[in-house]
Amino acid sequence: MTQERQGVSRGWAAARKGVWSRLRFTSLRLRLVVVFGLVALTAAVSASGIAYWLNREAVLTRAQDAVLRDFEQEMQNRAGSLPEHPTQDELQHTAGQMANSSQRFSVLLVAENADGETVYGSSGGLGGFALTDVPESLRKAVTEEQKVTSANKYPYHLYWQRTVEDDTPYLVAGTKVIGGGPTGYMRKSLEPEAKDLNSLAWSLGIATGLALIGSALLAQALATTVLKPVHRLGVAARRLGEGKLDTRLQVSGTDELADLSRTFNSAAEALEKRVEDMAGREQASRRFVADMSHELRTPLTAITAVTEVLEEELEFEGGGIDPMIEPAVRLVVSETRRLNDLVENLMEVTRFDAGTARLVLDDVDVADQITACIDARAWLDAVELDAERGIHARLDPRRLDVILANLIGNALKHGGSPVRVSVTAADDEVVIAVRDHGPGIPEDVLPHVFDRFYKASASRPRSEGSGLGLSIALENAHIHGGEITAANSPEGGAVFTLRLPRDASTLAELDSGSPEDSGDSAGDGGKGKGKGKDAKGQG
Repeated sequence: MTQERQGVSRGWAAARKGVWSRLRFTSLRLRLVVVFGLVALTAAVSASGIAYWLNREAVLTRAQDAVLRDFEQEMQNRAGSLPEHPTQDELQHTAGQMANSSQRFSVLLVAENADGETVYGSSGGLGGFALTDVPESLRKAVTEEQKVTSANKYPYHLYWQRTVEDDTPYLVAGTKVIGGGPTGYMRKSLEPEAKDLNSLAWSLGIATGLALIGSALLAQALATTVLKPVHRLGVAARRLGEGKLDTRLQVSGTDELADLSRTFNSAAEALEKRVEDMAGREQASRRFVADMSHELRTPLTAITAVTEVLEEELEFEGGGIDPMIEPAVRLVVSETRRLNDLVENLMEVTRFDAGTARLVLDDVDVADQITACIDARAWLDAVELDAERGIHARLDPRRLDVILANLIGNALKHGGSPVRVSVTAADDEVVIAVRDHGPGIPEDVLPHVFDRFYKASASRPRSEGSGLGLSIALENAHIHGGEITAANSPEGGAVFTLRLPRDASTLAELDSGSPEDSGDSAGDGGKGKGKGKDAKGQG
C-alpha cells in the first residue's frame, strides 16, 4: 500500500512538473506577461526606491538642520551667558529654558562648579536625558580640543549623530561653549519624520503594486493582440497539414504579421496548385498503367496460348521443333510467362492505388492454407513448416496465398534452403515467420525491400522477378489490417514476419463500398503449374 502511494505521489509530481514545464516553456502569452511584469516591477521598484531615498534625505536633512540650528543658537544665547563655573541649579534652569525652544528637544548641560566637581543640568530632571544616552564617540569628538589654524578658527565644533533606541530614531548632537563654559548635548526624536517616511514607503509600495497589475493587464492585452494572428496562423497551418489546401488567412493591416499572413497565403496557393498538378499527373499515370495492362491482356492471352502449345511440343519426345530453334522457343515461352506475370502484377498494383481492392473473407485454417500454397508450387522438398493445425482466422484466402507465395518464393530464390515457415497465434493476431538460410539482406537494402521495382543490385537490373512481389504482399497485408517486416536473423539468413488479425471482418465492412475489380491477384510468387514448375521469386 505504501509503495502504491509513493507511486501515485511520484506520478502526481511528474504530472505537475510536466504541466509547469509546458506552461513555462511553451506558453508565449505567459512569457510575454511575465517579461512585461518583470520590466514593470523593475522600473517601479527602481523609481520608488530612488523617490523614497531622495525624500528620506530631504525630510531628515530639513528636520536635522532646523534642530541643529536652533540648538546652536540656544547654546550661544543661554549656555554662553552662564558663568565659567555654574552651579547645578543654574545648569538645570538653563537646560529647561533651552528645551522650550521651537524644536522641543531634550537638553543636557555638563560643567564644573567652583569646587571642581562635575555638575549636570537636564531639561527632564533626574530621570530625563542623561550622559549615558550620548554615544561615547560623540562625547569624545565634542570634548576634544582642536588646533586653531587659518582653516580652523575654533577649537570646538558642533557634532551630531543619528541613533535608534527602542525602535525610535533620535538625533543626538553636542558642542562646547567657546571661551569657557558648559558642554551641551541635545536629543531630538525623529519619530514624526519616520512615520511620514513609512507612509511614503506604503504609498510607493501601493503605487508599485498598481503599476505591476497595470503592466500585467497591458501585457495580456498586447499578447492577445499579437498572438491572435499567430493562433490563426497555427490553426491554418494545421488545416493545411490535414490536407485542406484551400485554407487561407484573412489579411488586414500592413505590419509584419500581415506580411506573414500574405506569405502564408502565397505558399498555400502554390502548394495547392503543385498538389493538384501532381495529383493530376499521378492519376494520369495510374490510368495509363491500368489501360496499358488491360490492353496487353488480350494479345497476351493469345500469345500465352501459342506458347503453351510450343511448350508442349518441346516436352513431347520426337516433336516437330527444329533443334536449331529450340533455344529461341524456350526463351519465348519463358519471357511470355514473365510478361504475363508482370501484367497481372501491374493490374493488381493499379487496384491498390485506385482503392478498388476488396477483401473476400472466409474462415481458413492457417496451416492448411500454407500447406496448399507450398504444394501448389511444388516447394514441399525445400520448405519446412512449423505450424499446428487448428489455428483459424477469418481472412481472404486468395490474398493470403499471394502473400505466402511471394515471401516463400523470395526466400527460395534469394536466400538459402531450407526455408522455414513458422506460425504462432495470439488472442487477436496470427504471426507467420518465413526464414531462409542465405547471406541475409544488406543493411542499406532493408529499408527498400518493399519498394516497387527495387533491385538490390544495380548491376543486375534485369531478373526473373518483376520487383513488385514484396510490394504487393505488403499491400495485401495492409488491406487485412496487418503488417510485414523484414530483418536479419542473428543465426544467419533473412526473416520476413507477417502479422495478420484473426478476424478482418471490420475492415471488410469498411471496404465494402464498391465491388472489387475482377481478376486474379498475382504477385511474384506466381501460380503453380500443373507440371511442377517453380514459381517466381522477388525481382
